[in-house]
Amino acid sequence: MLSTALRNVLAHKARLLMTVLAVCLGVAFVSGTLVFADSTAAAYQAAASRNFTDIAVSVTATDPPPGTSADEPSPLTDTLARKLTNVPGVAAVRPSVDGSAALNAADGTPLRVKPGANQAAAYIPGSKGKDPRYPLIEGHAPAKSSEIAVDRGTAAAGHYRLGDTITLATDGPAMTKHLVGIVTTTDTRVTAGGTLTLFDQATAERLFATPGHFTSIDVSATPGADESALTQQVTAMLPAGAEATSGTAQAAQQALYVGTLTRGYTKMPMVFAAVALFIGSFLIINTFTMLVARRTREIALLRAIGATRRQVVRTLLAEAFLVGLAASVAGFLVGLGIAQVLPGLLSSGGNQLPQGALVIGARPIAAALFVGIGVTVIAAWLPSRRAAKIAPVEALRSAVQPAPRSRVRPIAGAALLALSVGTLASLAATAKDASEQNLNNAMLGCGFLVIGLIMVAPVLAPPVLRLTGRVTRRFGVTGQLAQLNALRDPRRTAATAATLLISTALVSGLAIIGNSTGQALDHQAAAGLSADYVISTSDTMTGIDPTAVQRVTRAPGVRTAGAVADSTVSIGGHVQEISGVDPATVNQVMKLHFLSGSDTRLGPGRIAVSSSLARQHRLTTGSRIKISIGKNQTPKLHTVVGIYQDNPTARDALGSRTEVQQDGFLPHSVQRILVRADDAAGHDLRTAVGNSPLLKVQNRAELVREAAGTMSNLLTLMYGLLAIGAVISSLGIVNTLAMSVAERTREIGVLRVLGMDRAGIRRMIRLEAVTVAAFGTLLGLAGGVFGAWAAGALANGAMAEYSLALPWGTLLLVCLLSLTTGALAAAVPARRAAALSPLEAVAEA
Repeated sequence: MLSTALRNVLAHKARLLMTVLAVCLGVAFVSGTLVFADSTAAAYQAAASRNFTDIAVSVTATDPPPGTSADEPSPLTDTLARKLTNVPGVAAVRPSVDGSAALNAADGTPLRVKPGANQAAAYIPGSKGKDPRYPLIEGHAPAKSSEIAVDRGTAAAGHYRLGDTITLATDGPAMTKHLVGIVTTTDTRVTAGGTLTLFDQATAERLFATPGHFTSIDVSATPGADESALTQQVTAMLPAGAEATSGTAQAAQQALYVGTLTRGYTKMPMVFAAVALFIGSFLIINTFTMLVARRTREIALLRAIGATRRQVVRTLLAEAFLVGLAASVAGFLVGLGIAQVLPGLLSSGGNQLPQGALVIGARPIAAALFVGIGVTVIAAWLPSRRAAKIAPVEALRSAVQPAPRSRVRPIAGAALLALSVGTLASLAATAKDASEQNLNNAMLGCGFLVIGLIMVAPVLAPPVLRLTGRVTRRFGVTGQLAQLNALRDPRRTAATAATLLISTALVSGLAIIGNSTGQALDHQAAAGLSADYVISTSDTMTGIDPTAVQRVTRAPGVRTAGAVADSTVSIGGHVQEISGVDPATVNQVMKLHFLSGSDTRLGPGRIAVSSSLARQHRLTTGSRIKISIGKNQTPKLHTVVGIYQDNPTARDALGSRTEVQQDGFLPHSVQRILVRADDAAGHDLRTAVGNSPLLKVQNRAELVREAAGTMSNLLTLMYGLLAIGAVISSLGIVNTLAMSVAERTREIGVLRVLGMDRAGIRRMIRLEAVTVAAFGTLLGLAGGVFGAWAAGALANGAMAEYSLALPWGTLLLVCLLSLTTGALAAAVPARRAAALSPLEAVAEA
């Protein structure tokens, strides 16, 4: 029986090739993603380890205790550094002065500006006149306050050359420096898409510490010294306000930090893999079902000469095992290629992933074999059981009989559909937010909806195909025959259309949610805003210099400029957002609709609140409530002077700018400047803020585009799913039609004898494929639209502007692509059918 299984695989290798390709895609994505994740983690760890290779202990300043001034000088001084050199086991001591600095690229645009990625440090020469942490590859080290050096990646991304004048900022006004050197670094915060700026020691101390003080001191150990014991000895030498951490712990913390920032990169490929496997499993089931139907007489003869049911099942499962093994091997090799190119694909937008050798561990290999062989064998199990029940008398039949219809399947499918529709409808009616529980219920409901549609598809196929047949019958006899061929075995038609049903439901649902969310973000970006421009900070821990506000006010074309100080406010144990504004200008730069009261009485001790906040805490105009703003831990009694309609520009509450600035986390600075100005004032506004890379100057259109950019990952996922669905669906249609042509050889021969030409045969096969594709597309659209409507309730709870908006263009494109996929997939089977000799076809036994 095993040799029979091997011969059957070799005899049907052309038909099984499509199944191998489908499984290969799923295995490739799974194994490639796992290899990519392991390789990226290893590259991060390697980079972090290299960065701390010769650092046994790192000494840093601790946070000041509550009630003390944060401006106290660091206890890390030259004196402490010299004392640490006398600790037994210490080989060398290297002080550091670290901070943050954002730069403009050569074209004047901010370069890779994002929190935690813009590193800055002092270049501190050692005994040989060079800083071993930052090897120079071009130019020389910065020696004056007007000079800087950058790392090689930053120089390439910013298009810098030695001698260029670079605009940069730390936490204050922008300044200009001359680029005198380019270095290399192994700091993963930089190699993962950040920047590194090096100053001379005096300048760095002035910017990030105080003269004669450091931000950290790195200690290297002598050969053979115990790192843990050395850490304890160093700790015993430290003054109050300093702590010691081993180099190994530091490396682990940094690797964990960078890995956390980029862990989302491995999720998207896994989604692609799951979709490929889910869709491919239906292709596998359909292929083996048709193979069993084609080999009815063969299996019956085996039973007639003594083969048991168990032997028949084992034979077919052995065939599935061989197919899955071949697909696993091929898929794993393709997965290695995917793992190799993924870092380059995911490194766009300044997020550079570290490079390193591929790490091929046991996990990806085991996953490839489990997925490839396991899915194939499980998918072939049901057809094999059905084949084992074939009675020997079936060998006397000359025609291939359709598989018997199951009565349980449509009933179970209908019950599952009712459950999913009820779950999603209840969610749409009652869900108020996107909580984890609601998200899980929505995903579960959508999954049940798709599975239920697949289960009832054989029952829905006849009425739907008769409806679409009104179109195909317009092509004459070939259209009528195409419709009848699709109706001949509704179960096979439904199984073939299942792949398109899944991909269409996923893509249409994501497209609707993405389009609706995108429009809501567009409206929200400029909602409540009267200003023409918004100047804001790129880093939440950085404020706008008050002098910049004055320069903006005096800039050409500016009619009104309203500074806004953003902070947090604690109300009734809940933390909300508050915006400090000037009552004289707030109505000129914000669109405020007051339900009661007004903003004219805003001032110290007086606030206005949004309608949502008022409902939450049962506030009315005139209410008095204790609140604490920003870092102020002592609640103060405030009077509510007005309640306004929810406004994203105004946030949850409005207060006096002087009070919010005084109690905020960044005193004497603001976080936004709302400007009413001429359309051409953008350049002058950027000049007014010193072209600081820490500040963004955006008009209303740019705000909307930035908000729409948050949907880029969703759109990428959507088109990727569409591509996967189209590829696997085309494989399924090719496979089904190829087997269908083989089953109907005599029938096609009769049609040729009766006068149908080859063009008519090709047209009939193509129309049959388009009919099947249209059936799957219609069911997929229905499921996708309903699922998107129900899941949209979650977004509606988070965004007041959210409303269901169908992307008609995208949905039309999905339909056209699905129908085109069916037509193109039928090309090879149609050509094969048209090439049959009429006499040979009629004479086939």
